[in-house]
Amino acid sequence: MIGVIHKNFNNIPALEVVDVKYETKALPVVIYFHGFTSAKEHNLPLAYLLAAKGYRVVLPDSEYHGEREIEMSAIQRQVSFWDIVMQNIKELKEIRDTLTEQGLLLDGRIGIAGTSMGGITTSVALTQYPWIKVAAILMGSPKITVYAKTLVDTLKKMGKLPVTDDIIDQLYQDLKMVDLSLYPEKLNQRPLLFWHGENDSVVPFDHSYTFYEDVKHHYTNQDQIQFMKEANRDHKVSRKAILATEKWFETYL
Repeated sequence: MIGVIHKNFNNIPALEVVDVKYETKALPVVIYFHGFTSAKEHNLPLAYLLAAKGYRVVLPDSEYHGEREIEMSAIQRQVSFWDIVMQNIKELKEIRDTLTEQGLLLDGRIGIAGTSMGGITTSVALTQYPWIKVAAILMGSPKITVYAKTLVDTLKKMGKLPVTDDIIDQLYQDLKMVDLSLYPEKLNQRPLLFWHGENDSVVPFDHSYTFYEDVKHHYTNQDQIQFMKEANRDHKVSRKAILATEKWFETYL
């Protein structure tokens, strides 16, 4: 029987999805980050499939999302986007360290994935943590500095950017330090799956696809970096993508 257990990792609310027979056993772990304005519960279908294959899946709520939601305007939340991503990076390590301390992580076998903002989080995490064994980026951008400029330009056109140009310039400099597209060597042959809809109107399809085309030749085994695209698909993960992600972790983690 698959259990869905509410947990807190250093005050980070999360769902742990695991076969109840193995709840206290060390298992390979997948940590999955949700998208912007979403919440941990929305990724339960994939978590269930992975748990049925013997994985422990952790679904955390990002800052200002789910149980952590606070009263704030849509523009305030949008401006906080990159702070949320960087907080995810910090909290990813906290979750991993807690699982290790509790003896619940098997042989360091940990995979990271996410949707949209969660996919962006995954790309940043790959620049920071060599202990990540396997990753999947679903409709996220590995070109985060370029994407940040796109978001800023959009907000400026709307006349809704309550921050100074100096703060924006500092943001770009900070993002360059963790931008996977600027440090592709950080992948270090780790298995990485991309999925993206060709008609995505939120996160540009070409960000992930051109990155994939650039880096795939650096893999000795090109089976370990794959790109799945779906025609006529906008910013919504398909069942095909969910099943492919399950298979990816089953193969490499």
